[in-house]
Amino acid sequence: MPPLASPPAVSRKPPAGPPGIVVGVDGSDASMWALDRAFTEATALVLPLHVVAVVNPAPGGYSPGMADLVEESVERLLQGMSEVTVRALDTVQARHPAAAAPSLHVVLGSPVEILLATSNLHHTVVVGARGNGGFARLLLGSVATALVHHGGCPVLVVPARNTGTRPSVHLPD
Repeated sequence: MPPLASPPAVSRKPPAGPPGIVVGVDGSDASMWALDRAFTEATALVLPLHVVAVVNPAPGGYSPGMADLVEESVERLLQGMSEVTVRALDTVQARHPAAAAPSLHVVLGSPVEILLATSNLHHTVVVGARGNGGFARLLLGSVATALVHHGGCPVLVVPARNTGTRPSVHLPD
C-alpha cells in the first residue's frame, strides 16, 4: 500500500493532551501489534491516538564532557526512530482507513519514565508484551511490567503474534 499522503508532524515532547490512547512503539513485533490494537481502541472509543517512540541512547547517563560529543549521534538516533515510526504508521494506518490521524512523539529519555509520566494524563496506554530489549526469556518486558504496576491509567499489553500476518516494515540497508 502507498504511504500516507501526509505523515504526521513529529513532536519531540511527550503527548500532554487531549487525553486519549497512548501507544509505545519501538519497532518490535509486539509494538507493531500494539500500534494496530491502539488504532482499534482509539477508533472504538472516539479518542485521539498518540504514538510515542522513546530513544534512550545512554541508559546509564553521560560522563562529564560526553554530552557535547554525542549530540550529533543522538540527533541521528532521533531521526532514525522518527523514520521507522512513520513507516510503521504508514503500514498500520492503512489497515484502519476510518481512523483519525494520530499524533507522533519521538522523545529522548527513559521509555519507562516517559510512558509512566504520560500515563497520568491519558485514558489508556497500549504497549507490546516485549520490545527490543535483550532478555528474550522475559515473558513481559520491563516497560510493560513498570506500566502494569505503576501506570496512572489502564494499560493494555499486546503480545506479538506469530501468525505471519504482522504488518511488516522493511528498512533499507
